[in-house]
Amino acid sequence: MTVRKPAWLKVKYTLNDDFREMREIVHQHDLHTVCEEARCPNQGECWRRRTATLMILGDICTRNCRFCAVRNGQLLLPNPAEPQKVGNAVKLMGLKYAVITSVTRDDLPDGGADHWAKTIREIRRQNPDCKIEILVPDFKGDVAALETVLGENPDVLGHNLETIQRLYPVARPQADYYQSLTVLKNAKTRGAVTKTGIMVGLGETTGEIFALMHDARKIGCDIFTAGQYLQPSKDHLPVDRFVTPAEFKQIEEVGLKMGFRSVMAGPLVRSSYHAEDLL
Repeated sequence: MTVRKPAWLKVKYTLNDDFREMREIVHQHDLHTVCEEARCPNQGECWRRRTATLMILGDICTRNCRFCAVRNGQLLLPNPAEPQKVGNAVKLMGLKYAVITSVTRDDLPDGGADHWAKTIREIRRQNPDCKIEILVPDFKGDVAALETVLGENPDVLGHNLETIQRLYPVARPQADYYQSLTVLKNAKTRGAVTKTGIMVGLGETTGEIFALMHDARKIGCDIFTAGQYLQPSKDHLPVDRFVTPAEFKQIEEVGLKMGFRSVMAGPLVRSSYHAEDLL
């Protein structure tokens, strides 16, 4: 049975010149954005505000998370021209705060870390005043790969826990909750500003959400986001429930009391939503 979305999840999708120009830049440079690939409900708002989350290392993922709309399929080698193209796109978009993410590439020896480093370096070369937030995969726990990326000194390093530990076997069968926590811990130990995010409405309890937040704070995570899970297709996990705006407000209040420097929680919040404001 399909559950109807509540009023607070209905988004009015409008276009303006900024949206059209952003779309043209992305498509002309053969780039991928998480806005499109993950069917983000905020694409219209963000592109009208001239913000976008660029996705590197292709649009095919080696994992099969049951909440994610990014495709599986035949993998291609990383495009050596991509870092330069991303740097140029950031320049054409006029971004002062760039958010970069990637698919997971378990097929590559370093998980794509060297490509990540080249991309950050190229964004900085072409946009010296632009701040850079990155949202990285877990690199299968490879500390050397993480250090390759951190060596380029991103302004924020994000890695999403996505959901509570109990739901990992169902939602993220190829990932590990404690490995993801360790990625954040290792990044923090090496001096990074760290960020994580989750989806709610997959079947977790409020107590389990707060326990996850406590785990993230215990390893020094700085920034936390939470948003409503929306089922991308009938082949993905169903929505267990729609969390109310009042419950999201409680998550924000509890998070700030726990000591996160910034918390953003709301039905349409995604990890890169208003990222520059959270920093």
